[in-house]
Amino acid sequence: MLDWLIIGGGLHGAHAALKLTAQAGVAPDRLRILDPQPALLARWTQCTKNVEMAFLRSPLVHHIGLGAFDLFEFSRTAKGRPLAAFAAPYDRPGYALFQAHCRELLAQYRLPELHIRSRATGLRQLGERGWRVETPEGGLEARRVLLALGLSDRPAWPDWAQRLKAEGGPVRHVFDADFHTATLRAWRNAVVFGGGITAAQLALALGVRQPGSVTLLTPHPARIHQFDSDPGWLGPKNMRAFEAETSPVARRRMIQEARHRGSIPPDVHRDLRRAVRYGEVKLLEARVAAGSLANDGIYLDLDNGDRVRTDCLLLATGFEGKRPGGAWLDAAVAEWALPTAPCGYPVVSKALRWARGLYVMGPLAELELGPTARNIAGARKAADRLVQVVERCPAKTQVVV
Repeated sequence: MLDWLIIGGGLHGAHAALKLTAQAGVAPDRLRILDPQPALLARWTQCTKNVEMAFLRSPLVHHIGLGAFDLFEFSRTAKGRPLAAFAAPYDRPGYALFQAHCRELLAQYRLPELHIRSRATGLRQLGERGWRVETPEGGLEARRVLLALGLSDRPAWPDWAQRLKAEGGPVRHVFDADFHTATLRAWRNAVVFGGGITAAQLALALGVRQPGSVTLLTPHPARIHQFDSDPGWLGPKNMRAFEAETSPVARRRMIQEARHRGSIPPDVHRDLRRAVRYGEVKLLEARVAAGSLANDGIYLDLDNGDRVRTDCLLLATGFEGKRPGGAWLDAAVAEWALPTAPCGYPVVSKALRWARGLYVMGPLAELELGPTARNIAGARKAADRLVQVVERCPAKTQVVV
C-alpha cells in the first residue's frame, strides 16, 4: 500500500509530489502520481503551446520549485541563463524559462519515475486503512489520496457552437484534448471567439502566421487586469475576511466576485492593439446570436446585425464551472457522503482534508484557499498545508488522518 497517491499530473500534482518527497520526507517509492497523459505536465504544455504565450501571467515567485526564488536562481545557471527573460511588472518569467525550469525539476527529483499512466475510474474507502482508486488496469491502494484535478478536460462550449460542431462545422476549442495550433491547416478567414487572455494570445499567434486573415470576436469590451484576481487574495489583506466567513455559499460568492473572468493583462492588450493597428488582426466586439453551416464555411449572425463568415472557428471560452473529476468522483461523493457546498465543490478542513485520508488541491480546494486556488500560487499554498499534514503524522504512524 502506498503512503500517497496523487491523482493528477499537472502543475499542482507535480508540485505536491516534489514537496512531499523532497521536503516532507515521504519516500519516493511510497508515492505515485496517477495521470492519463504520456508525461507529467503534458496537458499544461499542450494548452500553453496552443496560444504561444511569451511570458507567464504570474510573477517570478510562482513556480513548482521548493523555494520562492528557485526559478530566479535557475535563470542564473548554465541551463537557465540563455533563456533568462522577465517581463514587467512583477518580473513575470518567460515561458521558455519556466518550462525549462519545470523540466529540470522533474528530472532532478526523478518525478517521471513516480508517474502511472492511467486514469481513475472509481474511489472506494478502506476503513481506517485508506482508499482504493480503481483504474482500467486494476486498483491502487494508498493510505492517503490527493485529488489534484484540474478543469482542462472540461472546455466550455456555447450552445450555438455545440450545434455547429454536431453538424460537422469547422469549429474547435483551443483546449480540446486533440487540438494543436501548430497542425492547423491554412485558412481563408479564421475567427477566434473569446474575451480573455487566451483568446487574445491565440489571435495574436495566428495573426503572425497569416496576417490580416484573423478576426478576434470578443463578446465584451476589454477587461484589463494584471492578474485574474487581485494580489490581495494571496495574503491576509483579502483572505482574512474570506477565512472568517463560515458559509460556503458566501465564500463561493466572494470567489466569483474576486475573479476577473475574461480579462487581459496590460501587455497583451498593448500587443493586441498594435496588431490591430498594423492589420495583422481584426477586432470585432459583438455576441453571437446564431450560427449556421454552409458549403463555404460557418456564418455567424451577431447581435449588432453583422454577419461573419469563417472557415476556421476557434473557441477560447475557458472551462466549465462544474466540479472536476466527472462521473467516478460524483459516484464517490454520493457513496461515501463526502461533504459538498450547494455549488457542488468540496467542503474541506484547513488541512484540505475532505475525509479521513482524502485530500484536495486546485479547483477542488477553492472554498478553503479562495480564488487563487486554481493558480500556481494556489498549488504552493496547498502543498505547504499538505507538508504540515505529513509532519504531524509521519509515515510510521498507523492511523490515517
